[in-house]
Amino acid sequence: MKQFAALYRELDATTSSLGKQTALQRYLMAAEPRDAAWAVYFLAGGKPRQLVPNKMLRLLAQESAGLPEWLFDESYEAVGDLAETISLLLPPPTDAHDLGLADWVEQHLLPLRHTLPDALADKLRRQWQRLAVEERLVYFKLITGGFRVGVSRLQVTQALAAVGGLDPKRVAQRLMGYTHIGGQPGAGDYAALIAPENNGELDQQTSGQPYPFFLAHPFNLPLAEFEAALGPPSDWVVEWKWDGIRAQLVKRAGQAWLWSRGEELVTDRFPELATMGESLPDGTVIDGEIVVWREDRVQPFAELQRRIGRKTLGAKLLREIPVVVLAYDLLEREGRDLRQLPQQERREMLDALIADAQHPSLIASPMLYGEDWNDLARQREAARSMGVEGLMLKQRHARYGVGRTKDVGVWWKWKIDPLSIDAVLVYAQRGHGRRASLYTDYTFAVWDAPPEAPDRKLVPFAKAYSGLTDAEIARVDAVIRRTTVESFGPVRSVTPTLVFELGFEGIARSSRHKSGIAVRFPRMLRWREDKPVEEADTLQTLSALLPA
Repeated sequence: MKQFAALYRELDATTSSLGKQTALQRYLMAAEPRDAAWAVYFLAGGKPRQLVPNKMLRLLAQESAGLPEWLFDESYEAVGDLAETISLLLPPPTDAHDLGLADWVEQHLLPLRHTLPDALADKLRRQWQRLAVEERLVYFKLITGGFRVGVSRLQVTQALAAVGGLDPKRVAQRLMGYTHIGGQPGAGDYAALIAPENNGELDQQTSGQPYPFFLAHPFNLPLAEFEAALGPPSDWVVEWKWDGIRAQLVKRAGQAWLWSRGEELVTDRFPELATMGESLPDGTVIDGEIVVWREDRVQPFAELQRRIGRKTLGAKLLREIPVVVLAYDLLEREGRDLRQLPQQERREMLDALIADAQHPSLIASPMLYGEDWNDLARQREAARSMGVEGLMLKQRHARYGVGRTKDVGVWWKWKIDPLSIDAVLVYAQRGHGRRASLYTDYTFAVWDAPPEAPDRKLVPFAKAYSGLTDAEIARVDAVIRRTTVESFGPVRSVTPTLVFELGFEGIARSSRHKSGIAVRFPRMLRWREDKPVEEADTLQTLSALLPA
């Protein structure tokens, strides 16, 4: 545990990619395999299921620190992170330990989830009394599920490849499924990550493992520059950019698995797709998008969220919210890895497979054709009405790469401009990490009636925290402190004085929001210092953006 805590501090203290890579490799080469297995799990994005309710942690920490509730809340507000707040406020340890990361996770952390409430408090106190101050931060980060240290999965992959003397692409493939929630990696799992390649590595006849996903790059050049940058449209496979869940459907040894891009096994969330997958030939891996499909068209992402959020899937819900896979790539057929074939050839094989399957839950993502880029730009204008995000441009000769790379060809995402509206900042909360001392997380509202209406009021509808420069954040923070009306724990209510243009990708009706509307991926496009609060948009304006 001490070694892992030291690694955490070293990674957190530098923004240098080389420095992080050096620290990762040094730790992996020195750590016990069991400890390295868990370190890779956490650093690559794995999280155990919630171990202890945050409310209980707060109460116990407040009690152990001997602080009144208001002072603990003020400390939390100042720090901006629960794990860091608790680790700073607890009294010094009264005991010590010499356990590694694996022992701490397996013997102490994971059993917390199954400990009865009456015994949980004592067990927690005994644990943190054995941890040095520098270890407590990592300990509480793992318990609260807030473990983040500025290391990407790619950096972890590169470190493992260096330690094992392997091609990073091979390590990326081995890492698929490693961080699955509920996973408990051991020394053997770590050894398998860095083991020498063997001749049977690609033989996945009985494995449900997917391939690493190939990711697209944003493309934002002016239309007049497309021809020079991309060549003619005939060099590209052009498709719609769907707004769903990216997934791979794997069929091997008579069984089907469905994996999301986040490496979550979601087969049980979409039983009709698992049934469809079982009807495909063994040795098939399809890359595509899970979407709600009704009346021969994709439905808003908000409907898909209704499926995702349900613990149980009844027959009525399955009928009301039917899903399909809109397939756009074939990565394996009859057990053969197709990723080194050109994009166009893989697509032709995919179309043939779908034609043979004839299953209503498996649909080929339509391809678009245009005489020139202006023609395709005109077609792209229909994206919003279709409920899609724009176009995907895939080089016809591109192979299927790993992650966001360009070494085997490239995929571009040519997205439509976001929807936008002018809204008023009404609440603010401190940020995290280096922004923990600044108010950076904002809640925005629109008016519930036009300017001439009497007694109109502001109705909150969205939260956003990205889009401003550091200089703008500092100025907004100063305004928030001057205009605070009331505090609710870490949240401040402010006098409405600031207007921002918010952009978002999608909009839908929602009974869960006070405004009756939910927006997707909201962010600040600009600070409207030229616009008074009274001229901000209304709920009616927002409603007019809803799909017909």
